[in-house]
Amino acid sequence: MRKRSSFAAWLTPGKAFIGSLLLAMGFVLVPLAWSSAVQARAMARIAPHRLSDRVAVTSQLQVDDMVAVRHRYRMVVDLRPDGEALDQPSSQAMEHAARMAGLEFAYVPVPHGDIPEDVAVRLQSVLADPRDVLLYCRSGKRAARTWALAEARRPGGLSAEQIQASVQGAGQDAADLRDRIDLAINARPKVNP
Repeated sequence: MRKRSSFAAWLTPGKAFIGSLLLAMGFVLVPLAWSSAVQARAMARIAPHRLSDRVAVTSQLQVDDMVAVRHRYRMVVDLRPDGEALDQPSSQAMEHAARMAGLEFAYVPVPHGDIPEDVAVRLQSVLADPRDVLLYCRSGKRAARTWALAEARRPGGLSAEQIQASVQGAGQDAADLRDRIDLAINARPKVNP
């Protein structure tokens, strides 16, 4: 008669079950922890700045950023015109990546220099649905400034001082837009409280 090894004697069915359960949990939890760490690093690099309770702004995103972005936002808005730089992903590539990540996407290109009124109107329309939105352009400047003009037009939107403070809090400046912001606020439809 063969003698059982000490390991075989130690390994009861209950211990084998617990061991296999722990091993299976490791196969699930380790990749999950790794993925969370990668996403946290991506969001730290993206460094979004809040403009309002549902809108944030950042600099140029990359295709690979969309997976991390989807955990905090529902929509991404590209305000950078295609072709500004050779290393810039196209709006089509960004839209495809956003949609693959389960995000909504809008392309509202803003040219350098003065922000056309129709662009502010278009962004206001895009932002009309209540959801968490991340705006981006090359540095975040045009995106924050265009948001300021769109927010000034929004019925029940922030005051001029709040808009300026939000833009400054995002590290940008919209002081030169003060007259346009005031005009848009004064032209807002009145909202009944």
